[in-house]
Amino acid sequence: MLYISVPLGKLVRRVSRLRGGGSALPGLVVEKIDPGFMQRTLSTLPHGVAVVSGTNGKTTTTKMVVELLESQGLKVFTNRTGSNFTRGVAAALLGEVDWRGRLQADVAVLELDEAHAVHFVNRVPPRYCLLLNVLRDQLDRFGEIDKTAQLLQHVADKTTGTVVLNREDPRVARIAETLTGQQVQYFGLDDSLLSTFPNDDDMRAAPGSPLPAALPEKPHADVVLRKVGPDTADFEYDGVTVSTAMKLRGVYNIFNAAAALALARSICGSGAATADHSTLLTALSKVEPAFGRGESLTVDGQPLDLVLVKNPSGFRLGLKSFSAGGYATMIAINDNYADGRDMSWLWDVEFDSLRNGGVDQLTGSRAYDMALRLQYDNVAIGAVEPDIAPALAAFIREAKGKPKRVFCTYTAMLAIRRELSKITTVEVVS
Repeated sequence: MLYISVPLGKLVRRVSRLRGGGSALPGLVVEKIDPGFMQRTLSTLPHGVAVVSGTNGKTTTTKMVVELLESQGLKVFTNRTGSNFTRGVAAALLGEVDWRGRLQADVAVLELDEAHAVHFVNRVPPRYCLLLNVLRDQLDRFGEIDKTAQLLQHVADKTTGTVVLNREDPRVARIAETLTGQQVQYFGLDDSLLSTFPNDDDMRAAPGSPLPAALPEKPHADVVLRKVGPDTADFEYDGVTVSTAMKLRGVYNIFNAAAALALARSICGSGAATADHSTLLTALSKVEPAFGRGESLTVDGQPLDLVLVKNPSGFRLGLKSFSAGGYATMIAINDNYADGRDMSWLWDVEFDSLRNGGVDQLTGSRAYDMALRLQYDNVAIGAVEPDIAPALAAFIREAKGKPKRVFCTYTAMLAIRRELSKITTVEVVS
């Protein structure tokens, strides 16, 4: 079957690309004709497979882990297209293996959607996993937040080596109590930063209501984020606090950097003989945002920042990370399947920081819902246009000469990126 599936999959991949098709189609084909393709190919890697999952931050964190490991001389396979379903991994493999199905890599680092991660680990047990967070994101897909936690727990159960957990998320941290043979490590926050990164229960609990019981004792974290500056961050590991410059913008990305460091150290080994920590920090300082995640473009000589927002925590941290002063602002909210249908979470975000400058343009299928929400926070609105293409054109035209910022849900971000690609004066700067 191998000698049929790989050539056929590669052929489908080539034809699909020529026709502008989706990146996951070749993976779907090879999964159908050769269900053992992924397990057979990935089982040969010396350092095994590392899975990165959680509600938010998977794409940027995976990118960081890959670049950290590459700084240590490891050849890394990853699903760079961002297709985080099992068929996306299979499609990415088809692009990397030779005609005999052999993969030249030391380790695989894979971003996986919470639900599809369960299917993947049933086929390919990972040696490492990094579980980031559990937030009320896309509840129409998973039903309730505890269901999402159960999906991540299954990933941890199937992991054969090290499980890296978010110490500050109670639902993630408690996964450690269910594990029997795995080594458990944590990443965490300095106490002074806890209010900056509220977990889901902190955000949604009514005043005076009880929260889920905390862990009996806060476990030691392998990597702790101690301080966040405008373009620097301080991390503590091995009892030493180190400071590094950061190209990544947004405080949420900096916390994910602590997660990436913890996983990279687990894979490389934390001892001085197995990991060059100065090289790790240098690599971390050079990591740029993943596609659409805090990405900065230049349009007509002015910066245009794309800030992906998917839930209350992400939107709050996005607003906190980027000052509204001096910027023209657009918000693009869609409710397609990949965004989540239930947009009631917009009411859990405070938009006071936009009150002084207002919002120049609202767009997306839920633009009028966003307009109503902003009115309750007394935020002035320039225009509302649900169709993204004309809204973006008007926004760029009317804010000419000013830096711009767009807060957008996932499919709105993709639509904006497509429209920007048609403008010859757009330049990607990070």
